[in-house]
Amino acid sequence: MKHRILHSNNLRERLADYVARLNVDLPALAEAFDWMCTHDVAFEQPGRGGVTQTYIAYVNIEKRIEHPLARRFYAMLRDEIPAGFVPLYGINWPTLVDRWRRAWEQVYNMLINKIPSHTIRLAWLRIGGAKIGKGSTLWRNTEVLGIEGLQIGDDTCIGWHCQIDARGGLRIGNHVTIASHTLMIAGGHDMKAPEFWAVGGPIVIEDYAWITTRVILLTGAYIGEGAVVAANTVVARAVEPYTIVGGEGPKVMGERVRGLNYKVGGKGLFTLFH
Repeated sequence: MKHRILHSNNLRERLADYVARLNVDLPALAEAFDWMCTHDVAFEQPGRGGVTQTYIAYVNIEKRIEHPLARRFYAMLRDEIPAGFVPLYGINWPTLVDRWRRAWEQVYNMLINKIPSHTIRLAWLRIGGAKIGKGSTLWRNTEVLGIEGLQIGDDTCIGWHCQIDARGGLRIGNHVTIASHTLMIAGGHDMKAPEFWAVGGPIVIEDYAWITTRVILLTGAYIGEGAVVAANTVVARAVEPYTIVGGEGPKVMGERVRGLNYKVGGKGLFTLFH
């Protein structure tokens, strides 16, 4: 089973950070991590810029991990990723919860997201597991996948006809503006595997960022505080704070003013029916 989700870069080099939390010594943890990589619990692969990307199993296989320390380490790494993991399907409570959530989000995408009421739409998402802050909103006809992996701060506005795929984890900060027709896709598939394994990873958008229309954010995108992504741009890497990026690459086009201090106000009277 090789469905996997991105945890971080160069995890092997940072094992010492977990030693005290797990109350073990470094050689024991290194041995457990090697076991995880050998038994399809953790995965390492080359990334851009010479880093080593570390993935873990996207299906919650904690109960099936025989190695005691590897089981504990996997659970710790899993809980650090802001995503809803796929359960081991069967006649059990996690499967029932997962099926309920998938049905709940389908009703949202087919019906609820078209209702001209911020209150009803946000209540539906919050009951489904999304964490949405005060004054934030998603306008009508925006679809959400993986509701339980969606985290939005305060005073953030997501426009019309966006697609929000939070199955790999999607964290959006405060005072963020996301224009209409934007796609945020935190998951995909392994094109080199005949089994078409699912591969995902978190997307993070920091405070005061501005994502303009028809932008596509892919797995691994990190949009720094106050950064601007120009229209029709595809991003799958880190964008530095307060930079303006666009075009192929994307390329740095300029720098935004510092000291941002404004409210987006996406739930005002003018946007009552949005």
